[in-house]
Amino acid sequence: MHLEEDCIGKLPVADDVLYGINTTRALHNFDIAKERTDSLIFESLIQIKKSAAIVNHRAGTLNEQKAKLIVAACNELLLGQHQDDLVAPAIQGSAGTSVNMNVNEVVAKSAMSLAENVTIQINDDVNQCQSTNDTYPTAGKMAILKALPPLLQQIDKMITTLLDLAKRYTDVLKVGRTQLEDAVPTTYGNSFHAYASLFRRDVTRLRTAAEALHTVNLGGTAIGTGLNATDYYRSHIVDALNTTSGLDLELAEDMIDATQNTDTFVTFSSAMKVLAVDLSKFCNDLRLLNSGPQAGFSEIRLPAKQAGSSIMPGKVNPVIPEVVNQVAFQVIGQDLTISMAAEAGQLELNAFEPIMFRDLLQNERYLTNAIDTLVRNCLADLTVNVAQCEKNVHHSAVSATVLNPYLGYVETTFLVKEALAKGVSVQTLLKAKKLLDPDLVERLFSPAVMTNQVPTTQSRFETQR
Repeated sequence: MHLEEDCIGKLPVADDVLYGINTTRALHNFDIAKERTDSLIFESLIQIKKSAAIVNHRAGTLNEQKAKLIVAACNELLLGQHQDDLVAPAIQGSAGTSVNMNVNEVVAKSAMSLAENVTIQINDDVNQCQSTNDTYPTAGKMAILKALPPLLQQIDKMITTLLDLAKRYTDVLKVGRTQLEDAVPTTYGNSFHAYASLFRRDVTRLRTAAEALHTVNLGGTAIGTGLNATDYYRSHIVDALNTTSGLDLELAEDMIDATQNTDTFVTFSSAMKVLAVDLSKFCNDLRLLNSGPQAGFSEIRLPAKQAGSSIMPGKVNPVIPEVVNQVAFQVIGQDLTISMAAEAGQLELNAFEPIMFRDLLQNERYLTNAIDTLVRNCLADLTVNVAQCEKNVHHSAVSATVLNPYLGYVETTFLVKEALAKGVSVQTLLKAKKLLDPDLVERLFSPAVMTNQVPTTQSRFETQR
């Protein structure tokens, strides 16, 4: 152990770590969840430090030797070295200062280990022209953008799988249901295609919400005025960072606004919340349609993944939709946390970005992994119980709705009641009563007519003319 000193006082710091007193205090003060700051935030901050060293050297405010050492240290970190020293807690006070200082300390000590008799100052050199208030939110936005492509990729896979199911079961009739009561028929092709359309909108929402995350306040320093940053740095740092990170970031037009307001995080969180709501509704439908197998709907068969009961032999539960439901609940709940954290910002800065970034990044990963398991472990091997669907449609009196243009609503209602009372299908009763031509009856109760894919050739209005 050795003593280090800051504006608070002296504190023992371990000899075998690269971080210093600032990070040590953070570990003591924020011992809450034993959860480190997300690795993508650390990575993004290191990319910012590397870019800043390059720009500050070009501006003439950082000598060549120090700049090269800082860049070399950042490269080592970006290649995966010294990861055990990036330990700042995910949930912390001071608007992310502990994360920024953790990186400053590790970069400085790592840089000094690469050359003898060179002193790299954590604030004056590594953090030159910067503030936590512009580096941390920029790193957070970068991290969210980096975590987005895997999520979009999984949604695209799910959409493709749903469209494949729609094609496979395009002509399989099913009883439509509104308010859990029988409604006019549709097909499983229509149902799976509708789900695909739903998730396509989620992709659009996420992409649209992510556009605003490309706008950053880097160079604004403490409150957006750019105090202590050179004009050269402010003009060139975002371009340098784009070169380092491969992202397409741009400088905010109003840096003070970009420093104090966090509505873009709320917008992106909301897009993920909608995705979670849609996923949960979809999984509710899957569980309901799979219910049974004897006493439920039993219209689809989800793949069996594990025994469902410790007491009931042979019971299999819809565990994959269930776990996705729970992920959705978590994402929806954390959206509220993000909203409250954004609302709690005061005057020139929001101090609550740490919890926003923690939840935003966790939600991205949860949704990515949940959709992956839903596709691989459920949708890929989902089958439709065609025989059960045909039976349900045949015995559903509501299919008689197609008779309204021929018999009228009142007469059709009496026909439905009689069919239900006698326990026979409407089609059977209709033929027995000889109310319509048998060929017309067959045509009216065909999948194409019942799902309104083709028009009927006759109606009571036409026969009355």
